[in-house]
Amino acid sequence: MMNGDVEVLRQYASLGVSYMTLTHVRNTDWADASTDKPAHDGLSDFGKTVVGEMNRLGMIVDVSHASDNAFDDVLAVSRAPVFASHSSCRAICKTPRNLSNDMIEALAAKGGVVQINFHMGFLSQEFRDAVKARPELQEQMDAEAKKRCGENEACQLLESDKMVRELVAQGKLPRVDWKEIIHHIDHVVKVAGVDHAGLGSDFDGAEMPYGMEDASRLPQITEALLEQGYSERDIQKILGGNMLRLMQDVEATAK
Repeated sequence: MMNGDVEVLRQYASLGVSYMTLTHVRNTDWADASTDKPAHDGLSDFGKTVVGEMNRLGMIVDVSHASDNAFDDVLAVSRAPVFASHSSCRAICKTPRNLSNDMIEALAAKGGVVQINFHMGFLSQEFRDAVKARPELQEQMDAEAKKRCGENEACQLLESDKMVRELVAQGKLPRVDWKEIIHHIDHVVKVAGVDHAGLGSDFDGAEMPYGMEDASRLPQITEALLEQGYSERDIQKILGGNMLRLMQDVEATAK
């Protein structure tokens, strides 16, 4: 997004951009991604400069997609709280895209928030294991999505979701229920406290669990948390209050 140029970052901030994810599925020139081979052992010196500049500008640093070492570097360098915009719990589903208990604790100690990703492959270990055990299924889905959509990535994502549901219906992949989201919220609360849990959904880029196909299903989370015994005040924090607090804390560190 910033093409290795801090001045571009400043221009985005002046236009109202309030946060930036440091990497995606591949490394940037200055930060390692969790799903790529390490190139910088975390953040490069320039990457640390970027984090410092984001602090100065009042932009939130997003550690979702960052490697574990990059995560550690961000927390060591940042003066402001940071957040994981769409990551779940590694203790429940072991994938580098999720956060370990140590990472959740460290992020919370900094005042940060973990926003749970609803992607089936980040919620359910059974689903993730099934996909890994049959890599040909993913290859077939990728090829078919390109055949149907060409290079239209939004179309590819929609078609991929349809094909996953077809494979579940055929018994080739396990069904993942939306209540797995609640298990991950509970885990963050147990590890770090209710002030550090949130919702990251990833509706625009992931395969949703059954019963959470779109944003109209979100009230089920409120109902489930009430049934779990969460207070209305704590539910408000999880549904967005924690993120609003984080935004205020980050803005307070800007110069």
